[in-house]
Amino acid sequence: MARERTDVAVVGAGFGGLAAALTLAEAGVRVVLFETVGYPGGCAATFERRGRRFEAGATLVSGFGPRQLMSRWVERYRLPVELRRLDPMVDFRTPDFRLEVPSRRAALVDRIAALPGAPRRRLEAFFAHQKRLADPLWSLFEDPNLLPPLSGRALLRHLARMPAYAPLLPWIGRPLAALVARHGLEGFRPLTTYLDAVCQITVQAGLAQAETLYAAAAADYYFRGTGHVEGGVGRLAEALVQALEARGGEVRFFDRAEALRPSRGGWHLATRRGKIHARAVVANLLPGAVRKLLPEELPRRPAGRLARLQAQVEGGWGAAMLYLVVDGDAFERPEAHHLQLVADPDQPLEEGRHLFCSVSAASETDRAPAGRRTVTISTHVPMTRLRSLEADPLGRGAYVARVQDTMRETLGHLAPEIAAAVEEKLTASPRTFERFTGRPEGFVGGVPRRAGLGNYRGLSPRAWLPGLYLVGDSVFPGQSTFAAALGGRRTASALLRRL
Repeated sequence: MARERTDVAVVGAGFGGLAAALTLAEAGVRVVLFETVGYPGGCAATFERRGRRFEAGATLVSGFGPRQLMSRWVERYRLPVELRRLDPMVDFRTPDFRLEVPSRRAALVDRIAALPGAPRRRLEAFFAHQKRLADPLWSLFEDPNLLPPLSGRALLRHLARMPAYAPLLPWIGRPLAALVARHGLEGFRPLTTYLDAVCQITVQAGLAQAETLYAAAAADYYFRGTGHVEGGVGRLAEALVQALEARGGEVRFFDRAEALRPSRGGWHLATRRGKIHARAVVANLLPGAVRKLLPEELPRRPAGRLARLQAQVEGGWGAAMLYLVVDGDAFERPEAHHLQLVADPDQPLEEGRHLFCSVSAASETDRAPAGRRTVTISTHVPMTRLRSLEADPLGRGAYVARVQDTMRETLGHLAPEIAAAVEEKLTASPRTFERFTGRPEGFVGGVPRRAGLGNYRGLSPRAWLPGLYLVGDSVFPGQSTFAAALGGRRTASALLRRL
């Protein structure tokens, strides 16, 4: 019996896999996309439990600015997606101050400068400097042709932009804390606390460690085409699946990849439901998950590269979650809104002391019963600590329970309006998060972008083995739904040249 055949098999329907599959199908390539769970989006999925729809992890999405990828997709494919521009973007709260983060940078500077003891001139100089670093980096996201792999025309355009790139050079490999110190602001706690928290949820490293260029760009996250997708981020993923299928692509849910073997002219992929031969494979998986699919006997170089990348992921984070159904009458604001809570700025922003909370809109009536709203709450959990308890299930369970108790304490202290309105509660450890997203062990955020030159290796899409590519938040540009989608698109462009 002949084995089923396709041009490209894409494994994983996160936004990197969706973007790669859609780009390939648009070019006329035969694509089959395999997904372990029953819905698309990966860590940015929207899942259903007992008739309630929750955001699995990511709740805000960027890429909807002028000329950015998500906006282009919505227009080109007429996607049934409605983005809500929020103002404030986030309600940032600590025991010492509250900052409603607006959707415009100038307004943010004004609000921080209005806090007690704020050194306005130094703050204005810092944010002007940060903008000089962020602008040329975001311009690359607005024109993905400027990202590797580079054509001759793109190289010429980069040469013309060299004056704009020059301010970046002194900060390569240095932590954002150095830029803050450069402007004499290391003692102004509201700024350092805010930047510490923003860095933690974007580049997965705090102010003292976050690579300046990545962090300077991420500090603009709220101002660069970011908003709330009506119905949840998963609605965007579902719309992309429809666009893919309309262009001849095939999506197979509940079909987990189980083995991947090189063969003459491509790859044999064994899945839960069958086998397929593909000329090439795009894996929207963590590097460790890819390694487990491959034969044990691999050439030393690709095996070592996958192991090193996985080690970087394992030095990062998992997510503990609270999924709540709350009384909708407890909120004055009918629109979706987001809160970022820091219980103690002197403690690491993890293990329940730092929460990101997202409340659904009253208009999203399919998310919860009438008069109710859903809330997704997340906190970072250091995976090195959690994995150290692997041989002690009781100790691991007690640790996760303590984290979730701390989450509830932080919520009650800084967002009592949510804590008092809870009617239903679903808790999730990193292992539970794995079941909701298909993400091994519940890892989130990919590779933390800590200061160092290692962040600038592997900027161009690479075949890890002939015809095998990786996409997602573990590889450049990574780190967000938008960045993972851009990475999937540019990897597909590189693969198209090969095909």
